[in-house]
Amino acid sequence: MNVSRLIPTAAVAGAAVLGLTALTACSTSDAADHKNGDKLDVVASFYPMQFLAEQIGGKHVSVTTLTKPGVEPHDLELTPRQTGGLGDADYILYLKGIQPAVDDAIKESGSKHVLDTSTLTTLEDHGTETGGDEHGHEHHGDEAGADPHIWLDPVKYAEVAKGVGKSLEKTDPAHAADYRKNTDALVTELEGLDTAYRNGLKDVTTKTFITTHSAFGYLAERYGLTQEGIAGIDPEAEPSPARISEIHTIAKKNKATTVFFETLASDKTAKTLAKDTGLKTDVLDPLEGITDRSKGDDYIEVMQSNLAALQKALGAK
Repeated sequence: MNVSRLIPTAAVAGAAVLGLTALTACSTSDAADHKNGDKLDVVASFYPMQFLAEQIGGKHVSVTTLTKPGVEPHDLELTPRQTGGLGDADYILYLKGIQPAVDDAIKESGSKHVLDTSTLTTLEDHGTETGGDEHGHEHHGDEAGADPHIWLDPVKYAEVAKGVGKSLEKTDPAHAADYRKNTDALVTELEGLDTAYRNGLKDVTTKTFITTHSAFGYLAERYGLTQEGIAGIDPEAEPSPARISEIHTIAKKNKATTVFFETLASDKTAKTLAKDTGLKTDVLDPLEGITDRSKGDDYIEVMQSNLAALQKALGAK
């Protein structure tokens, strides 16, 4: 179903207002003159961007990613070769605010054909109850507190997909019809995912879930849930006794059953919390990269696994 099964690389997301306007300036001849024969040479910042590029670009693109499988995207450091390669790319797809190193490198590259996907939808501020960033990273360039984890809401991700499709049509007009067709197919799939989440989380025992990675603010908001992040600490640090006590109180009051951890970070915090509060642990994947530990081969499959984990933890009927 997805090229990422054949090319096990993780891609990077990020975007800047340069985006669509800069891309319209790229002529057909300009876009056709690539080092990959007839293919558009696309650099994606991390997996959610890679998935979009592969799904929408199809056979007309050759996608490389800056974030290798298993690397925590927030902590990515680029090699001089990767940074230098940005200037040679036909098209760069990224999500501003997730990876400071990528944001800086793209700015320095002076590359004209850049799309910051954060400009394709509305970013929101999520406090600790629904979102935020447990890494304590500032989201460089965003307004204070803007949550960049837009891909975890299928509706927002579909908005972004439409914008990426339009920009690829402008960059490479010769294949515009295929980009449009691929975009429509992906949006239909994302709409199906949204329907599955709406129906699957409609009738639940509790609406509260606890995470070590506060990445699910948009998802929580979309489906009427409350995310309780273990905020302000590194995902692998021990939570303070005060926070354990607070989570215990929240869990009891809201009948929460589960502390979720992610695939790319240690489960130490979750296990400590679970042991001290009598809660279960499970994986809720923020989909920042696909590895052999991911519960699925691509974005759609892992989001379906996330839905099943949420249904189980929230007592879906």
